[in-house]
Amino acid sequence: MRTFEKSSKLDNVCYDIRGPVMDEANRMIAAGEKIVKLNIGNPAPFGFRAPDAVIKSMSENLTNTEGYSDSKGLISARKAIAAYCRSKNMPDVSVDDIYTGNGVSELITLCMQGLLNSGDEVLVPSPDYPLWTASITLSGGVAVHYICDEQNEWYPDIEDMKNKITDKTKAIVVINPNNPTGALYPKEILLQIVELARQHGLILFADEIYDRLVMDGLEHIALASLAPDLLTVSFNGLSKSHLLAGYRCGWMCLCGDKSRAKGYIEGINLLSSMRLCSNVPAQSLIPTALENLEDAKKMLLPGGRIYEQREYIYNAITDIPGLSVVKPKAAFYMFPYVDIEKFHIVDDEKFVLDFLKEKKILFTHGGGFHWAKPDHFRIVYLPCVDELSIAAESLKDFLQDYQQCE
Repeated sequence: MRTFEKSSKLDNVCYDIRGPVMDEANRMIAAGEKIVKLNIGNPAPFGFRAPDAVIKSMSENLTNTEGYSDSKGLISARKAIAAYCRSKNMPDVSVDDIYTGNGVSELITLCMQGLLNSGDEVLVPSPDYPLWTASITLSGGVAVHYICDEQNEWYPDIEDMKNKITDKTKAIVVINPNNPTGALYPKEILLQIVELARQHGLILFADEIYDRLVMDGLEHIALASLAPDLLTVSFNGLSKSHLLAGYRCGWMCLCGDKSRAKGYIEGINLLSSMRLCSNVPAQSLIPTALENLEDAKKMLLPGGRIYEQREYIYNAITDIPGLSVVKPKAAFYMFPYVDIEKFHIVDDEKFVLDFLKEKKILFTHGGGFHWAKPDHFRIVYLPCVDELSIAAESLKDFLQDYQQCE
């Protein structure tokens, strides 16, 4: 009898945010156990709600959005996005340079499929958001991971980037603000990355979906604003800042000098047309959403929910013997270090799985973000402080006696 296996193209692809540990959590839930999920950036289960004006805007447009839109998206949505780009000093972005998507994930995959031939290389941060590595791999490319330095606020290691550029390198991916570390890159780091791209004739891919979730009075700098002479593809959306993850409302913008990328843009247009268009009702709320940016800011100020949850979990983690963490400046993630010698940890996936089984709390192991050593894990701090307190106390209790068996 003939059997069917998964494609060999998936051999080096992982998405452990929803991977084997999540599968175990789902089995426990099906058995009637209550699991606290600190593994995924999904605001809705933790009581976050989208702004009323945004929901009202979409509901009022439902009867007008029953058909397909232009493959790039509604002109009203793209005009609003173009205005937002101008506010971020992103150069040379017209409505024709903007593509709406069913979340940013779809657009990342589209961009990689349109660019990469077999063996082409793309520099990707480590730790990364794993979809980038997966999309590059499935498109026939090779993800080459450059190190982000925990001792330097998780900023990209520019020397490591330099050493990993070859004649096969086509692009550099920059995730800023960063997932999973919560780092926010300063202008001097971004300028050095731009200069590398300039010297080697590379495309810049800027994953900036957390650009409106920045704390401590800091400001996000759009990568494209520093590179008017290069092609920068910037990705953004409403899933996080407007708490609309389920609506799958994202976009990408082609910024800067597009003169040497006409063939690539033709490929993007073809792939965009093949998927017909993104969710049209979700597109219809983009203009209203981009006129309502203040709600997100309130959550990030002292006294605001995200800010206070960050403060609590940062202090709680640093108080646990054997753990340390760089304080995140943006988004709602942190990437703690765990002393693997103290706890004899050789497998970080087993570490989070053991914690899940004993304490019924779900983290994601660092290896799921292409971090090479088994000494990190990611916490999503969307739950309220009471739930975070339970998680922190549970982790402290768990680690007191934990010694991983090989």
